[in-house]
Formats: sequence, C-alpha cells, structure tokens
Amino acid sequence: MNIPEDLRYSKDHEWVRTEGTRLRIGVTDYAQDALGDVVFVELPAVGHTLEAGATLGEIESTKSVSEIYSPVAGTVLAVNTELVDAPERINEDPYGAGWICDLDGAGDADADGLLDADGYRRLLEG
Repeated sequence: MNIPEDLRYSKDHEWVRTEGTRLRIGVTDYAQDALGDVVFVELPAVGHTLEAGATLGEIESTKSVSEIYSPVAGTVLAVNTELVDAPERINEDPYGAGWICDLDGAGDADADGLLDADGYRRLLEG
C-alpha cells in the first residue's frame, strides 16, 4: 500500500498535500483499491465553500458509489476536469493525476483529526 510521507490523511481515506497556498485533495491508494475500477467522479463546483467533513463529491466504481469528504475547510479553487473523461486516473495514480480538487490555504492541513503517514498506517492496521 502506497502511503506518501509528505501528505496528511483523514480517517475517511482522503489525503491533503500543501502546494504553496493551496491544499490539493484526493483519495488514498487504500480507498481506490477498496473501490475497485472507478467509472465516474462527481467533482465539486469551483467557488463552493466546504466545511471539514462535508461531502465534496462522489466516486462511482464497478462495486459501489462512495462519497468523498473534505478533510479540511476551504473554498474550491480548481477541480481535476480530466477525471470527467478519465476517472480511472484515480486507480492509476491516486496521489498524482488522480487528484480531485484544490482548496484555498485557509483550511489547516495540520488540523486536529488529520494523520501523518505513520498515523494513517496505524489506522489501516487497526
């Protein structure tokens, strides 16, 4: 299971990467593996303000439909529109080309409840 050291993780299996003043959000390798083949992604609207824990979209796979939760609060600055035509990128590269959206940096990627890589590994083991 790929768990990059430079990310923060939610207990709902989303990741956060700080990129300057933006926070990039996606789903973890564990989540994409559990979902199976991703066939559709519902993205949030640019400009939409999210609270931490709020639903930001959905992922539909050959197995199920799952909500994606925002691990931090913030306003959506950009979405990965490439997922509209190629949702399988979430399976192929969940920490790269399979990112979901960028939020403004007002949300705190070190907020209570987010885990570092070791904490996320312990969550998966427990």
